[in-house]
Amino acid sequence: MSLNDTDFDIIFAGGGAAACLTAGRLAAADPALKILIVEAGPHTQEKLEHVQPARFLSHMVPDSMTMKFIVSNPSEHLDGRVTVAGAGQCVGGGSSVNFIMYTRAAASDYDDWETIYKNPGPLKVSWGGAFPNVAQNFLDVAAKYDKGRDTTDDPNDLFTVNVYARWPKWIDGQTGRRSDVPHHFLYTQQGNKNLHILTGSFVKRVVIRNGRAVGVEYVPNARLYPGASPEPVTVYAKKLVVVTGGSFGSPLILERSGIGAASILERFGVKQIVELPGVDHQGLAPLCRASEESETLDGLLRGDPAEAQKWGLQWAKDGSGMMATNGLDAGIKLRPNEAELRSIGPAFRAKWNSYYNNAPDKAILWFGCASFCIGGVAEAPVGKYYGCGCWLLHPSSMGHVHISSGEDPAAPPNWTPGYLEHEDDMELHVFGYKRGREFARRMACYRGEYAGQHPAYAKGSPAAVREDPTPVAIDAPEIHYTDEDNIAIRTFVKKHVSTTWHALGTCAMMPREEGGVVDPRLNVYGVEGLKVGDLSIAPYNVGANTYSTALVIAEKTAVIIGEEFGISGI
Repeated sequence: MSLNDTDFDIIFAGGGAAACLTAGRLAAADPALKILIVEAGPHTQEKLEHVQPARFLSHMVPDSMTMKFIVSNPSEHLDGRVTVAGAGQCVGGGSSVNFIMYTRAAASDYDDWETIYKNPGPLKVSWGGAFPNVAQNFLDVAAKYDKGRDTTDDPNDLFTVNVYARWPKWIDGQTGRRSDVPHHFLYTQQGNKNLHILTGSFVKRVVIRNGRAVGVEYVPNARLYPGASPEPVTVYAKKLVVVTGGSFGSPLILERSGIGAASILERFGVKQIVELPGVDHQGLAPLCRASEESETLDGLLRGDPAEAQKWGLQWAKDGSGMMATNGLDAGIKLRPNEAELRSIGPAFRAKWNSYYNNAPDKAILWFGCASFCIGGVAEAPVGKYYGCGCWLLHPSSMGHVHISSGEDPAAPPNWTPGYLEHEDDMELHVFGYKRGREFARRMACYRGEYAGQHPAYAKGSPAAVREDPTPVAIDAPEIHYTDEDNIAIRTFVKKHVSTTWHALGTCAMMPREEGGVVDPRLNVYGVEGLKVGDLSIAPYNVGANTYSTALVIAEKTAVIIGEEFGISGI
């Protein structure tokens, strides 16, 4: 059956996590519904790089076929540096390539949206198939060094903060497999002849006639199909088009379709149809060398054949071992006490008073341990490493993303991330760096700091990088930082702070007069038959890894569409 000879009921413009879940729910509830998913990347079915958890970094290479890398505009706040954000470009999107971190946001984060919908499903969460001794070292230090905070078995109950824990992951505890969307919602329905997945195809634009979305234009991904004709193909939807290109993709699809600010569209020759003028978490993890007996993912992430064989065999046998973890096995949603709050700085204090103080379930940082050379695999010498790092959960910095071409859907977007444009974010990064360093040097696996992932302190400074391989005592004095040292840390932050791949809110569900793009039913303002149903609709940030929130949005999207189409059982 030729796709352009078929009228579909629903077309999903993008095949990431949200699209796959929503389409899978609808197809299972009504197999007669004709659904098409158009995805720029390849299939992921039963490929080891997708189902084996420890292979997550294999996608983050320059020639990756499963991710796209978006380069920002240079920023004066990063001393002229550009930053790079990766986004899934394959069936399942981020669910198939992400770091597998399971983190639910605070209840008040969703209260800010005024709605949350939870639906039971087949996705599994567990602690994974291994608990590296590096992570246990981290928890040991927490119990003795940070006595004011306790531990828990469930750090993701929507309300709890300030408790250390083993950290859960999107891994099936029985099989050790990545728990992604396509293997649980789409590939289980291959007998459904009305559910189609078109891979290797960029959505160029939504086709809009007389104010209604009637289909999409797509072109081949030249990297996957180098000999294919570049001419666009149009496929039609009788009932609905759902834009699901993700936080970086969906706003660009809308702008190429003529939906956006006139000042942007006119620059690239796009005829305006609707006037819609238009956050991300940031992370930093200084590195230390680990002892030889430390259990880390470094060998697997570097492609060591012996490590891959050893752990691959164990994974195939019973789903356990280092292949069944992501190396992020212990952490805390941290909310500061009064002494810590005073030490962070006046700019953050102002934000605390206005944003955090009356929301006791909101943490300011995710602080934890990575049992691998996080952020330094490419340049660090071969060896074993770990990092104790912090990820900002509600940064004040906000950016923007727009098209750079009205015709080429593969053209890189015009992206300004906005990192460090607000002093309170910088103060929090400095605090997080210092805290991570104090934990790391007390851990039993410590064998010296790795200078390549620390600030360039002045010679003779008491804060200088410590390469002595002996851990300090739990009760050792904390490092004293001079004004010059603090400047060095700030310079380091500007040089190394990066995205945690959690962009959202680029097609916000807000009132149109406030800059919103979709209404509470996810309808794009000013166009009939067109919705957006992915992380881009989030009206505010969430203090967590965003995969779980993407699933919430996708579930709610399926319910909304089911209600409008008269489909029950979703």
